[in-house]
Amino acid sequence: MNKVIAHMDLDTFFVSVERLENADLAGKPVIIGGFSDRGVVASCSYEARKFGVHAAMPGKLARRICPQAIWIRGDMDKYSKLSHLVTEVITSEAPLVEKASIDEHYLDVTGMDRFFGTQKWMHELRLRIIKETGLPISFGLSVNKTVSKIATGEAKPNGEKEVAAPQVKPFLNPLSIKKIPGIGDKSYHTLRDMGIVYIETLANMPIELLGRVMGENGKVIWEKANGIDNRPVQPYHEQKSIGSERTFETDTTDMKFLHGVLSKMVQDVCFDMRKQNRLCATVTIKIRYSDFQTHTMQARVAYTSYDHVILAKAKELLDKVYDRRLLIRLIGVKVSNLVYGSQQIDLFEDSEEMIKLYQALDQIKHWYGKKAVGKGRT
Repeated sequence: MNKVIAHMDLDTFFVSVERLENADLAGKPVIIGGFSDRGVVASCSYEARKFGVHAAMPGKLARRICPQAIWIRGDMDKYSKLSHLVTEVITSEAPLVEKASIDEHYLDVTGMDRFFGTQKWMHELRLRIIKETGLPISFGLSVNKTVSKIATGEAKPNGEKEVAAPQVKPFLNPLSIKKIPGIGDKSYHTLRDMGIVYIETLANMPIELLGRVMGENGKVIWEKANGIDNRPVQPYHEQKSIGSERTFETDTTDMKFLHGVLSKMVQDVCFDMRKQNRLCATVTIKIRYSDFQTHTMQARVAYTSYDHVILAKAKELLDKVYDRRLLIRLIGVKVSNLVYGSQQIDLFEDSEEMIKLYQALDQIKHWYGKKAVGKGRT
């Protein structure tokens, strides 16, 4: 039996949340992001997109091409609460749910058609979400994650689209290769240089050729172009915290050494957060003295997943909690109060250069492991 996978995506989520509070924003170009020229666009309305504005665009450029836009700094805490509300509605109805990000979910609804039709069931769920949250949401329904996600993109704004198994190829073929999830700017330009514009052309390319040009990712892209995606929907579980601890072979009071160890642990924890599209609002430091007494201290931070922000707070906490001047045998760091959100929407005043630096470092770690690159003092 073919799988039936749905993809649900809240339309321009941040903007939609702001419009719930301020109806005057309806129909106007709205940009969520930092106010400074060095900030970036976190999200924007469809009205702003008509001028060429898009997520991660430098704020200075967005202001130039859409000077009439209304700018809002954004509130991750508020967005997170609405996201959790939507998740609660979906998980109360669907048999198997994966929360992919702050504004999108995958649902495995295989077998639901024995009631009154999967499409109708999804339609009713969508209407319930809109009624209970006031937020517009779209969905795509098809045989796997890739096709359903592409179908959602074609259904927007605030719509729904079903692509049954026999229609998968006819649906995908005329679309731009940009529509395939996982094709970023670099892959797109590589494929365009090869003369590939539409998914049909990509699907008919020899898989070996794409493998030689794009490595392992070439095979994945070829499969997606052919409507092949065997990834299962992963059950949704809310992770409460991410942390790291280290017990020393020899107890120590060397604060320079402890700061270096703390820096490495913070880098690892923050990388894990960004890999999961998470941000945290609380940092906790733990130390265990040589007499086995354990002390902890925590503090709030603005929602973030950036090393430099969390490390500064972690060092501050370590200096405060270490007050007995005894040898230390264990040190730990934990981040909690997690919400979904990527590094591009982490700090609304972060510069484009800072975001690109973290993206580059994360890419190296994805390829070669966490130990591949780090701060010099670690």
